[in-house]
Amino acid sequence: MTQTTHTTAPRMTWDERLWGALLVVCGVIFLDGLDVSMVGMSLPSIGADLGVSLASLQWVVTGYVLGYGGFLLLGGRTADLLGRRRVFLIALAVFAAVSMLSSLATNPELLIAARFVKGVAAAFTAPAALSIITTTFHEGPDRNRALSIFTTCAASGFSMGLILGGALTEVGWRWTFLMPGPVALIVLLFGLKLIPNSPRDKAAGGYDVPGAVTVTGGMLSLVYAVVGAEHAGWVSVQTFGMFALAIVLLAGFVAIELRSKHPLVRLGILRNASLRRANLAILTVFGSYVAFQLIGTLYLQTLLGWSSFQTALAFLPAGLLVATLSPNVGKIVDRVGTETMIIVAMALFVTGYALSLRITTESAYFSNVFPTIMLLGLGFAIGFPALNIQAVSGVPDHEQGLASGLFNTSNQVGGAVVLAIVTAVISSQSVGATTPGQVLSAYKPGLGVVTGIAALGLLVALTGLRGRKARLAAEEREAAELAAVQDELGNEPEMTPAA
Repeated sequence: MTQTTHTTAPRMTWDERLWGALLVVCGVIFLDGLDVSMVGMSLPSIGADLGVSLASLQWVVTGYVLGYGGFLLLGGRTADLLGRRRVFLIALAVFAAVSMLSSLATNPELLIAARFVKGVAAAFTAPAALSIITTTFHEGPDRNRALSIFTTCAASGFSMGLILGGALTEVGWRWTFLMPGPVALIVLLFGLKLIPNSPRDKAAGGYDVPGAVTVTGGMLSLVYAVVGAEHAGWVSVQTFGMFALAIVLLAGFVAIELRSKHPLVRLGILRNASLRRANLAILTVFGSYVAFQLIGTLYLQTLLGWSSFQTALAFLPAGLLVATLSPNVGKIVDRVGTETMIIVAMALFVTGYALSLRITTESAYFSNVFPTIMLLGLGFAIGFPALNIQAVSGVPDHEQGLASGLFNTSNQVGGAVVLAIVTAVISSQSVGATTPGQVLSAYKPGLGVVTGIAALGLLVALTGLRGRKARLAAEEREAAELAAVQDELGNEPEMTPAA
């Protein structure tokens, strides 16, 4: 089987310092998974304590995603320009400080604001961490192995966050906001010693300030338009105005990038078909899962009366599957290619979400919920490492931060937009719902939307087969031409000296 990722570079020696640097940057994605899952487990308790509705409660998640998704492109480009190590360490320090301060919030507004700032910090650490990996490890088996470990750490953080979030919420939801702070400080201390220096790329040129302003404003306006539509109405002046503002800003961004000497985003990078597919696929993957986790948490805690710790245990098998299987995905990708892995993963997501439509008002976890959890775990174990590998394959080192930023932007924007849509669907269906059956009837349309989003991701993944066939055909032609040249050289008559 022809490999998707070529192995032209020699294999690397994985010494102690290389392992140390990898584990430090993996600490960032571990923190990200830890934070998301802990907060997810604590949402019902936050709502009860601060007296906020479901529509307002989603802003605790969306505030983080807004900051994350809105500033990721700027974060990735800044890492390329100022140096990955410098950006990684400064942003991580901000992340740690805001984590601890957010636990002191006394009202929803302060909590949401703190989550937004924390998301902005993560928007600089995540692409810096991923680009440190992709510029440190050679493309091929070494990079695939490193990225598999990177995604395994994300799953491990998510799994631990479920347990810690469930346990800490029993004591008080504020502990779930405090916990990532000290962990971030520990990662920061090791980072100061182990992260290799990456000086500013002097050949990268200047800063594209107009591009940064327009794309960040455009992304924020787009997400805010979707999130705010539930209160203002989808046909309201506010919603239309925010969508129009987003279109104008994003169109202005494209125009600026086409003319800029030092663009924030070199638009030519989007000619990379693998990068485009990876971005579209991760948008559906993360968007559908964030929405499903919210519905699942509300279903188990609000409708079935489970505790936050019991809910954490319900989601835990998926994280354990990812943590167990992901380290070996890089080897499989070397053999079968990313396209096949992603298609299988997307099919598992669609099947799992479709099965979740069978939930009832009675507690039947192992028959109605557990199959979905297991299929999602398998999907993430197979698909998430493959998507990370596909997103950065064939991208030159000086644009790894940009590629990482694009990938993570799609991830976070997908989460914000799909969560907002699903929340609006549930809220519109739950008006006047008082009985368990009526509440369940409000959840199921949301699950239907989640399933549909995952199905769109599967369609995107299937388009990769066409590109894969063309690439394999081209490689076969090259191999045939090389073999023909070798045969011709081998059949040339030997020269004999004249008598």
